Amino acid sequence: MSETKKPETGYRPATEMVHGGVLRSQWGETSEALFMTQGYVYDSAEAQEARFNGEEPGYVYSRYANPTVSMFESRMALLEGAEGARGTASGMAAVTAAMLSCVKAGDHVVAASALFGSCLYIVSELLPRFGVECTLVDGTKLEEWKAAMRPNTRACFLESPTNPVLSVIDIAAVADIAHEAGAKLVVDNVFATALWQSPLALGADVVIYSATKHIDGQGRCLGGVVLSSEQFLEEEFKDIHRHTGPSLSPFNAWVMLKGLETFPLRVKEQTRSAGILADRLAEHKAIERIFYPGRGDHPQADVCRKQMRGGSTMVALNVAGGKAKAFQLENALKVIKISNNLGDAKSLITHPATTTHQRLNDDQLAAAGIGQGTLRFSVGLEDVEDLWDDFEQALSTL
Repeated sequence: MSETKKPETGYRPATEMVHGGVLRSQWGETSEALFMTQGYVYDSAEAQEARFNGEEPGYVYSRYANPTVSMFESRMALLEGAEGARGTASGMAAVTAAMLSCVKAGDHVVAASALFGSCLYIVSELLPRFGVECTLVDGTKLEEWKAAMRPNTRACFLESPTNPVLSVIDIAAVADIAHEAGAKLVVDNVFATALWQSPLALGADVVIYSATKHIDGQGRCLGGVVLSSEQFLEEEFKDIHRHTGPSLSPFNAWVMLKGLETFPLRVKEQTRSAGILADRLAEHKAIERIFYPGRGDHPQADVCRKQMRGGSTMVALNVAGGKAKAFQLENALKVIKISNNLGDAKSLITHPATTTHQRLNDDQLAAAGIGQGTLRFSVGLEDVEDLWDDFEQALSTL
């Protein structure tokens, strides 16, 4: 895995996450101000007209933009190395708005079949209602991407690593295939985080996050973010964002700003613990298989080394004995909590086939690599030895 590179500003990510994007008021506050306002007051009717015409800079309505949200967007753009960012009310709001910005009736989308259940719904059920066809492919097989492209393909969509079994897709190769066909590549980068993977640098056109996950990182509130070129954000994304209203709350943006201050510290420690636990779990007789980026036995180990700077805070494990034994393991855990969230300070575990991916049929589950014994483990900030002790006592009950 390569080392984290300096952003173009000259500061490393940890410094940018403390100082980047700050807009101080006349009071000179240390902590970012929380602008809890819907609208804004103008000095005159003429000033209001100029503001709405774009002749005078400033804010007009918090559904469009807000100073606290702007600070969050600027900081995320610095972290990602993007020209711009736009906050949304949730991760799924980011997915939906980004995809709608890329297509119109008569267009075609190619997406990896291994997607979070709600993401799969957007591309395979929602978009077709509006005349946008979708083809699903095995994202790890480049020949399937190539074969699926059509003259009217306008967008490709993938997660990497995938939710929940952490398959890793060659982003640069898929970007080349998409661009050759005149399509944009949209990447959900939640499982890698911006600390360990930079899809825009690999050729992606749009990157999306559920800020609910590692960016908040402490299970407090919802949020999302779309990152891309200013041209895309202004010409294709702006009107959909403004007029359909998936706006990020100023309070949630403020919480995300506070989360970003500790983001590098948290993700580095969670990744370190995840690697240790993945190695130990792989040796246990009750575990059929472990999926973790960075391990030599990962199915796409070469791609991991090529495009990721670190592993993940996530571990997927297949428990011998299917659903019954997976449930038994979950129920025996004490420190690790059963929850369908991830990227939290608390370690969380879930059974995807009955929770996050329960809408998928058997064929779709198989295509996503999800078995009845599959568990998704989000590693928190507890002491790694306490987490291992918890697993050992729970595994002993099997």
